[in-house]
Amino acid sequence: MTLQETRILSIDYGLKRVGIALSDPLKIFAYPFKTIKNDNNFFNELVKLIKEQNVLKVILGFPDADNMSTKEVRKKILSLKEKIEKLNIEVILWDESFTSVISGERVLESVTKKTKRRDKGLLDQHSAAIILQEYLESNVKRRNE
Repeated sequence: MTLQETRILSIDYGLKRVGIALSDPLKIFAYPFKTIKNDNNFFNELVKLIKEQNVLKVILGFPDADNMSTKEVRKKILSLKEKIEKLNIEVILWDESFTSVISGERVLESVTKKTKRRDKGLLDQHSAAIILQEYLESNVKRRNE
């Protein structure tokens, strides 16, 4: 019997695009994976990805500010959380404060082509990776305490 490697998936949810990041099998590092268009097929694509990557847990970026501009997004994120949990996957809401700013800086530093830096999907992927890396690092800190 072979043990299947599992991963943790992170989501940076947006009304137009959804950034996805994955952990390595050891759950130490997060890396940007892909961007999925947020349309009628989004959830089906997400479920397929969860199965293909053998995901055991989902970290869902959640806006901290409770203002009018984030109210709709927060509502949709909570709905998505419920749908994923129905698949018997653990979902953790994670504060996504400042991830857009940090991902913008990372893309500026690491992507040389100007046209590629303007790709908002790339920013979404990096935001998801930042959310996931923060989660992974917080687990290491808790284990070491």
